[in-house]
Amino acid sequence: MENSVNDLIIRIKNGYMARKVTILSPHSGFREEVLKKLTELKFIKGYKIDKIIKDQFKEITIELLYDKGQPAMTDVKIFSKPGSRYYVSYRDLKPVLSGYGFSIISSSFGIVTDKEAKTKKLGGELLFNIW
Repeated sequence: MENSVNDLIIRIKNGYMARKVTILSPHSGFREEVLKKLTELKFIKGYKIDKIIKDQFKEITIELLYDKGQPAMTDVKIFSKPGSRYYVSYRDLKPVLSGYGFSIISSSFGIVTDKEAKTKKLGGELLFNIW
């Protein structure tokens, strides 16, 4: 996949729209970092990395989180794409849905939210907004 984060986010969104309990995604270190942040922000319940079976690639099983039947994630807006990267300074970050959502940024300190980027004065590639 050209841009694995976009693929991961779309898989999660489609899983919520189909009311799935778990979904599968190919494994990469970058996807794992994004999933750690989404688990911390309570957009997914958790994930586990499945072992390699014979010569196949690793997979990640992602558990989706529902609160009283409602998905934890309502929607997502993707900014960076393979042909067009979107870089921001911490000064340019605006609140998502009046503070109810988060911007996910890939910085030199790893994957951070907009609030963490402002406190640490970090910029980076704006991956997506999630609410």
